[in-house]
Amino acid sequence: MIVERQDETEAFLKDRLRPANVIGTHISTVVLGEATVFKLKRAVKLPYLDFSTPALRLAACRHELALNRRTAPALYRAVRRVTRAADGGLDLDGDGALVDCVVEMARFPDDALLATRVDRGMAGPAEIEALARVLAAFQATLPPVPGSGSQRMAAVLAVNAAGFAASGVLAAADAAALGAAFDVAFARLAPGLDARAAAGFVRLGHGDLTLRNIAVIDGIPTPFDALEFDDSLATTDVAYDVAFPIMDLWHHGRPDLASVLANRWIDATGDEGALGLLPFGMAVRAAVRGHVAGALAADGGATAAAARAEALAYVATARACLAPSAPRLIAIGGLSGSGKSTAAAGLAPSLGTPPGARVLSSDRIRKQMFGVAPTDRLPAAAYEPAVSERVYRAMRDAAAVVLAQGRPAVVDAVFDRPQDRAAIAGVATKAGVPFAGFWLSAPAAALHDRIRLRRGDPSDATGAVLEGQLSRADGAPDWAPIDTQGGPEAALVAILAALAATS
Repeated sequence: MIVERQDETEAFLKDRLRPANVIGTHISTVVLGEATVFKLKRAVKLPYLDFSTPALRLAACRHELALNRRTAPALYRAVRRVTRAADGGLDLDGDGALVDCVVEMARFPDDALLATRVDRGMAGPAEIEALARVLAAFQATLPPVPGSGSQRMAAVLAVNAAGFAASGVLAAADAAALGAAFDVAFARLAPGLDARAAAGFVRLGHGDLTLRNIAVIDGIPTPFDALEFDDSLATTDVAYDVAFPIMDLWHHGRPDLASVLANRWIDATGDEGALGLLPFGMAVRAAVRGHVAGALAADGGATAAAARAEALAYVATARACLAPSAPRLIAIGGLSGSGKSTAAAGLAPSLGTPPGARVLSSDRIRKQMFGVAPTDRLPAAAYEPAVSERVYRAMRDAAAVVLAQGRPAVVDAVFDRPQDRAAIAGVATKAGVPFAGFWLSAPAAALHDRIRLRRGDPSDATGAVLEGQLSRADGAPDWAPIDTQGGPEAALVAILAALAATS
């Protein structure tokens, strides 16, 4: 319900930032100048928020500034008071009575939005890996919030169900079926949600991490516009918070980038137990977007048809995330330069339900053990046989955790020793899941060329390391051979064909 017209305030702000564009939402008016942005709270009173008085809007602006300075301090400059001037007009931060207030922000280029960059093909794996690190670092600063994890999620499910019922965008039978699928998944995950809450994984996070609320500024993905009107809605499991951009990437037709974000976020946080929650969290986030779009469709107007189509597309994404996913283990081995990591990354999105398989790389695990960034080089001592044995054991342990959560896993390592190949196959046998091993190969000259051309790669392998591997090679291993001379795409096609033939 609109309780007050703010035409005077809007005109004043536009005049201050002339020339200016205005963007409106149901709760905010955003005035965009060349270098400055004013975000005005609309004078509305809704069931879930109250901006009906200048004092309430001022408090909301101050809270928004504090929340968003956690992730975007350079964007969020100040809260500015709109006051009555002596001549009867308006002023900023004057001595007169409070009329309104705004959050002042820095303007960033329109193509900085991650949603725009993804849609235009401008965003790549490196940018998404950087986002994973940013989100992991941000979440690490947040204090745990006590309470029940399952009760918080049940409240979101109730809001989604009510939203779909009110909009009518789904037929009653379809809405009931979707709700039943959520209920089944929730019943399975509820104990784990409570256990994670007890372990400190519930925190006051961003709350609305859509791709439209992430900007790439000076090469750094920067979350902004956190959910500020209800801290209880933004207080949730960290995995549910990160599930939003993962879902959004998948929904935007980039399952490859969704897989990168999911895997690199788990790498950065070490939160292997989150993997089983991510598909459900993605489904819930998709349903949130679906019922919001459904509400817009129900309002009618020129955009109703587009809103309805958007709502149904999000529902389809939610259903895909809720579909059963069978665990399986796939191992990709080969000498340095054979294309193992590229094949593993390419394979992961096609395995199981969104966000695909967990990729466990020996190179990344080794760097984590030594507490360095994936692209930092390690000394030769980090590759002693005893250290490598620890790396392979950690990879097997992590794979077992993934499989126990009902998710597929892809492990990526040299695997040039028969005992290592047998040990990883044993993980699948113990878990009672299918196993497939692939051995990637290329001529020695090609392997040397690939190693020489690497840049920013987690592998520390050199030509000398490869020569050592070649001298120890024991012939063709007992895994399915994949020739990578034709490039990564041809190798991936061959792997997928082999998996399809045995499934």
